[in-house]
Amino acid sequence: TRPDRAQLHRIVEGLSDGVVLIEPDGEIVWANEAALVMHGCTALSDWGGTVKGYQQAFDLRLRDGQPMPKAAYPMARLCRGESFEDVVVDVRKAGQEEPDWVHTARGFVLDRDGKPDCLVLIIGDATEAYEAGERFESMFNANPAPALIVRLADLRYVRVNEGFLDLSGWERDAIVGRSVYELDILAQAADSDSAKARLTEGRIVPQMEAELPLPNGDSKLVLLAGHPAEMPNNEACMIFTFADLEPRRRAETALRQSEERFATAFRFAPVPMLLTSLDGHRILNVNHAFLALTDWGLESVVGRKPAEIELFESSATRREIEKTVSESGSFRGYELQIKTRTGELVTCLASAETVTINGQY
Repeated sequence: TRPDRAQLHRIVEGLSDGVVLIEPDGEIVWANEAALVMHGCTALSDWGGTVKGYQQAFDLRLRDGQPMPKAAYPMARLCRGESFEDVVVDVRKAGQEEPDWVHTARGFVLDRDGKPDCLVLIIGDATEAYEAGERFESMFNANPAPALIVRLADLRYVRVNEGFLDLSGWERDAIVGRSVYELDILAQAADSDSAKARLTEGRIVPQMEAELPLPNGDSKLVLLAGHPAEMPNNEACMIFTFADLEPRRRAETALRQSEERFATAFRFAPVPMLLTSLDGHRILNVNHAFLALTDWGLESVVGRKPAEIELFESSATRREIEKTVSESGSFRGYELQIKTRTGELVTCLASAETVTINGQY
């Protein structure tokens, strides 16, 4: 004779969790509505009446997609007297290709006089939570911007996408699980102390330049920013995104080196040269040959306009040259006379070309 569990049935009937009662001999004697709904069923008979019948009606798999052995089904474990917590399984009706639900299962063995009296299976529908997690993972991994996720509870890296691995050269296993103290992405940030304080407090880390440590001991210039977020499991985290600034740094270095080479060539060129701004035609620099020809000192000409030192033979000549440069940007083989510091006129063939230095013409 089966024990009368009508009162127990009434207690658990309205629970949002699924509750299944199983006899030690494997007969499924009762399930509440939530448990039936989680299996797409309306009647307990759809389960086959016994644990073996359930195993034929439903295909359970591990989260990695591998089939779960029948002996490892939660109901089968209960029948062997095992209690368990938080078993996660994919559930599909037999013959289906894709899982219909994701369940979390807990099993309890109720004893009477030292013998199993009732087996209780508690089922939670985790389908929505896991689907949200999968969507989050898919979106995070598909994001082309390099990104890292730090869990705020312990400041450990919990996610890294392909973009970051490509940017940094790190392997995933060398990052996930490590703390921000072990792989310190903020150590060489422009405002490191503020960034670390904001991370600890879970506040936005504004964009700033930083040197990202690389596996070989070098670093790479990046622009990083941190945004607080919540993982699908409701864990508070910080998502760091990165932009590679190394190409900009290489371009700036190449430009600086080019400008340094230009300055050296300009300074030691055997012909007289002067550099003026396009706006206002103020003298920015002159070379040694110019100083030797005109007898001016460097401090006497730099910062002044040609008109102020009466460099050209006449104002008309100066205006014509300035107009030509402003309109066409250059000229070649223009015969003119310039004045030395003492007023002596020297006949020259002049040429001009517009160049960009430090972003200015």
